[in-house]
Amino acid sequence: MLVDLIADLERALGPDQVLHRALDRHARAHDASHYLLVPQVVAVARDVHAVADTFAVAARHHVPVTLRSGGTSLSGQSSGAGILLDTRQGFRRVEVLDDGVRVRVQPGATLRSVNARLARHGRALGPDPASEVACTVGGIIANNSSGMAAGTEHNSYRTLESMTVVLASGTVVDTGAADASERLRAAEPALVATLERLRDEIRADPAAVAEIRERFSLKNTMGYSVQAFCDATDPAALLQRLLVGSEGTLGFVAEAVYCTVPVQPSVATGLLVLDSVDRAAEALPHLVATGAAALELMDATSLRVAQRAATVPAVIRDLDVDQHAAILVEYRGQDDDQLAGRVAGARDVLDRLPAVVPVDLTTEPADRAALWSVRKGLYAAVAGARPPGTTALLEDVVVPVDRLARTCRELAAQLAAHGYPDPVIFGHAKDGNLHFMLTDDMEDASSSDRLAAFTEDLVDLVLRHGGNLKAEHGTGRAMAPFVGRQYSPALVTVMREVKRAFDPAGVLNPGVVLTDDPRAHLRDLKPVDRVDAEVDRCVECGYCEPVCPSRDLTLTPRQRIVARRARARAEGVGDTALVAEIDAEYGYEGVDTCAADGMCATACPVGIDTGALVKRLRSEGRGRVEQRAWRTAAAHWGATTTAAGVALDVASRLPAPWVETANRAARTVLDADDVPRWSPDLPAGGRRRSRTAGGRGVPGPVAAVFLPSCQGAMFAPAGPASGEAPGRPGEGVQAAVARLCAAAGVGLVVPDDLDDLCCGTPWSSKGYTEGHAAMAERVLTAVGAARETVRERTGQDVPVVVDATSCTEGVAGIMATAREAGDPRAVDVVDAVTFVAETVLPRLPVDPDRRLSSLVLHPTCASARSGVDADLRAVAAAVARSVEVPDDWGCCGFAGDRGMLHPELTAAATAAEAADVERLDGDTHASCNRACELAMTRATGRSYRHLLELVADVVLDAPP
Repeated sequence: MLVDLIADLERALGPDQVLHRALDRHARAHDASHYLLVPQVVAVARDVHAVADTFAVAARHHVPVTLRSGGTSLSGQSSGAGILLDTRQGFRRVEVLDDGVRVRVQPGATLRSVNARLARHGRALGPDPASEVACTVGGIIANNSSGMAAGTEHNSYRTLESMTVVLASGTVVDTGAADASERLRAAEPALVATLERLRDEIRADPAAVAEIRERFSLKNTMGYSVQAFCDATDPAALLQRLLVGSEGTLGFVAEAVYCTVPVQPSVATGLLVLDSVDRAAEALPHLVATGAAALELMDATSLRVAQRAATVPAVIRDLDVDQHAAILVEYRGQDDDQLAGRVAGARDVLDRLPAVVPVDLTTEPADRAALWSVRKGLYAAVAGARPPGTTALLEDVVVPVDRLARTCRELAAQLAAHGYPDPVIFGHAKDGNLHFMLTDDMEDASSSDRLAAFTEDLVDLVLRHGGNLKAEHGTGRAMAPFVGRQYSPALVTVMREVKRAFDPAGVLNPGVVLTDDPRAHLRDLKPVDRVDAEVDRCVECGYCEPVCPSRDLTLTPRQRIVARRARARAEGVGDTALVAEIDAEYGYEGVDTCAADGMCATACPVGIDTGALVKRLRSEGRGRVEQRAWRTAAAHWGATTTAAGVALDVASRLPAPWVETANRAARTVLDADDVPRWSPDLPAGGRRRSRTAGGRGVPGPVAAVFLPSCQGAMFAPAGPASGEAPGRPGEGVQAAVARLCAAAGVGLVVPDDLDDLCCGTPWSSKGYTEGHAAMAERVLTAVGAARETVRERTGQDVPVVVDATSCTEGVAGIMATAREAGDPRAVDVVDAVTFVAETVLPRLPVDPDRRLSSLVLHPTCASARSGVDADLRAVAAAVARSVEVPDDWGCCGFAGDRGMLHPELTAAATAAEAADVERLDGDTHASCNRACELAMTRATGRSYRHLLELVADVVLDAPP
């Protein structure tokens, strides 16, 4: 019974690690594939013992267990109906070894996070899938993922040195130990006996060896990695190689040591556009011969979708797409001379090809990144453009390169014959690896039959051309019924024996890789329900999850969206109990603890900002009384901020227990989502902006309208953090900007009624639309009047400068809305960091002897979204000898006052970065937004100040 299963898991793992509410199960059920199985229960594993205990419980209850990390798999292998075991949260450690030549990594670490640590050593992991922002090492190993340039040489099978494995029995094996085989033989004698027997039988069968060599000469993730029996002799080595590509069906890889590959630093990238996929496929053998590191194919539909992006390379933007196809071409070298030689050698070939536009091989990082952004985001972008209510299916096959052109032609004909409109073909053409995507309404009665017929034809096509049915996405559920079509009966028997030897109880991801059900690929297809216009394009790829501040506390953007879809489906079928269950938990999990910071939009290939949905939901939950109260606050904002500052002043002078008791009572009586939580680490109150330096402007030729953030009016400037040596309190960023501008001879004007102005974020983030509209009108009027005064004096238009990045973004949002409405008061908005970098610092000498020795920098979500980060780092480098941004940097989750309403959000969001800050042990710490400085000071115990305060201290004398 389910209740017994849950109780058993809770005894083994602890109640907090066993999630069985409807919201937990439905929110975590979805992965990036076109399959959906809702688990009975979700368990969270924090260490290998928890994994072993879960396997034991699953075996006792005869319940399947599915391992889940990043959830970016595309063939259904990370979705299961029994126990869904979350192995991401507890397994993220990365340890660089031997100056980056090797790296020890756990399965919950994303590929991007591993490579970020290796980059300073000039190294990277060999596998390079396009989903690197979100895919985790666990999935990369489980699927033997390769990617754009890895081919068959640098995948996990070839580059793994050792791994630590938890077997279904609970046995833990470190294949890197000197006595690993002996220990394995002692712990698992039956498994070792089977592996050695199969090894000897295969090696004695020339036909089996020849078949294996032929199949694995191409990319191949169909079935198990039976080439292990030809490549390895020792039991531990056999086990390691068989685990690669096993998709969670043979055991759990708890840790792996990779041999990394050198990053060739000199790179040139370009786009070869041809008039058809046929012509592109015909060009490939010639391009392969030039030694290109990557050759990425994109068909006409891919290009048309790419053209819809907000930013797109000109070579794609300006193309009048008909039947065109493009190949992203990249050459790499150890230095510029080697690269130049390779490019020169390739130029003759490129010039002879019938390109529609000249091929420009650029070495500019920004231009190269723009081209790769198109390719890496292609699947999700194309899927996001699918017709509403349809499901996207991505298939992944490989054929010899010399048969690619014919395969493309026949594949296109098959897709058309089966009635799939506008299919998309792209992929890693250098390896003969094609991806193609089709869309269909999986709830239409004819869809299943159409998919069944097409898949049969696809299997025949690929095998007829000597290819493999899965190249890098794993067999999953999508191709499990066809393993017997690709391999001989003898090798299929070997695979079945491998599965039985590793997993006698058959509880590890059954139905994945191997199945007895010939229609398994047609079952459990995912429906896609339309629920919210803001997020309906979501393809559930999971790219948003690693950047989400609440990912380890409540829900991620993907989970917030799919929970809404699950609710809509339940409502549609009349399941009122499920609707009520989801509603009961979604308020806190889905709405209250969302930082609404917009970082998800920076990672989402189709630009979905789940925070926009959450803000609307907050607004819909606001009553007329609340809306009126916050509209009144907007009308008297100066008094409101003064009152807040006075309250913090009073609180700072009273015994902390008194304040905490009163605060707890207020939060209980009123609402924890309306009354901020006070804690002793909060500063005293700030000063009115009009009474702070710069509050009446700065003399000199006027370069900007200065709109200081009201955060400085609420919170006093930073001083030493608790536990740090006593020091001088800071002056605050407003005064620092004013001093810097005065010293540089840069004049500023401020709007009238400065104390009553705000960027509007307190209203927009909470869903108080009326108050936001009122404040926006006030800002437009005041700033417009100030600009008009400057224009009358000087005849020039000047921008608005704001001294906190989140507030800069808020004011920019007001101006963007005004500009769209044709309001002439709209004006450009510049963050103070950028303004100082471009206008102020060039006029001020920096004494090298006064520079800070080391500075740890916390960019903010707003600085990342608005493009301020480059200036932030440049300014930091101007005043510090060493500048470090933690590898685990992320949004702090303070989100205005959200970190005071729900401090658990900030604690979860900053945990990894705080550990990194401790390791870096810098002398000075800075950010560019007062609320974020508070969050990081709280998380680390180090005093964070605005970077421009530090700049003023270094460049100028300390303030009086």
